[in-house]
Amino acid sequence: MFFETFFRNFWKFITINLVYGILSLPVITNGFAAAGMTNVARNIGRDKHSFGLSDFFDTIKKNWKQALPTGIIMVLLYVVLAFDFFFFSSMENDMFATIGMATTFLFTIILTFMSFFIWTLMITFKFSLKQIFKNSFKFAFINFKKNFLCLFLLILVHAVYVGIALLLQNWFLLVVTVEVIFYILTYPAFMYLLIQFCVFPSIKKFIIDPYYAEHPDEDIDKRRDLGIEVEEKKPVVTEGADGEEVESENVFED
Repeated sequence: MFFETFFRNFWKFITINLVYGILSLPVITNGFAAAGMTNVARNIGRDKHSFGLSDFFDTIKKNWKQALPTGIIMVLLYVVLAFDFFFFSSMENDMFATIGMATTFLFTIILTFMSFFIWTLMITFKFSLKQIFKNSFKFAFINFKKNFLCLFLLILVHAVYVGIALLLQNWFLLVVTVEVIFYILTYPAFMYLLIQFCVFPSIKKFIIDPYYAEHPDEDIDKRRDLGIEVEEKKPVVTEGADGEEVESENVFED
């Protein structure tokens, strides 16, 4: 289903990938690109129609106040972790360096798992930044198996790119150039769509379903927008004065 969805929207993704790449280059706007791409991938992943670039920029307009600081925070956290890796790897091989490297690696994995959820929670729910990071941290462990599978597949894709370049060393420059172009045009949408397939079922199970179990009549249209089935109410039938059955008015949600 994932590959069928991806290739069915392949040409639509190319333009969005280009815009995503341009918007991601300045560190300060990285969060805008992530929020916009997440919305497009979520809608397509839920088999809902997406207007592509229109949805991309509409999402940025609606969520920029959270997307901007979140993008900066995520970049800073990864910079700190990268510095920690460099710091501990440059130390002599002792127990302290080993523990430091292991701890940094663990935090990097957790932060990456959190990033799978952060943007979807941001564009889907009315959460504060604190709630977004708190819930993302929980989902990093709740959805651990699928998170790990998703990360493994993404690493595998990068390994294929590197492997092809190494196998074709005689045309290394040409191969790398083609790979970079192909990467820019295809990979961002591939990554965000794969993430949606891995994380949305868990979000639905632990946040959406419990809420609507308690509020069955609320946000009908929003549920349909997310591709969630809504049980239609049956008309209430009463017996008229002459004994005929009469359907009550206004029993359906608009």
